Amino acid sequence: MMPVRRTQNWLPSIFNDFFDNDWMVKANATAPAINVFETEKEYKVELAVPGMTKEDFNVHIDEENNLVISMEKKLESKEENKKEGRYLRREFSYTKFQQNMILPDNVDKDKIAAHVENGVLNISLPKFTEEEKEKAKKFIDVK
Repeated sequence: MMPVRRTQNWLPSIFNDFFDNDWMVKANATAPAINVFETEKEYKVELAVPGMTKEDFNVHIDEENNLVISMEKKLESKEENKKEGRYLRREFSYTKFQQNMILPDNVDKDKIAAHVENGVLNISLPKFTEEEKEKAKKFIDVK
């Protein structure tokens, strides 16, 4: 008699089938993918935003010195068809997204730049140079 190894992997399969479906909407389905990476001179933020233009975005620093990235896109298309009568069909599409990011202390907020290219929103967050760090230090005279 040969030993038989029994595995019970039907349970994970049931959960995968139930939770990993096209019919079940994911909570972050409208949130774009974000990459953040660092070089010696800057941080770079990339958001995947296919079909968006620069007019769809608002990038700013809020009162708490956080980087705020917001996007809003509205689409409306009308199509009239005749088929045994006349009817009107409208389709609306509305997408809205906002992401707040806490900026590191070494980011020069006056030199932040953003642009959209090939379906990617690129945000450059330059770092202070060593000279600028020294200038930013405040010395208080004791009297």
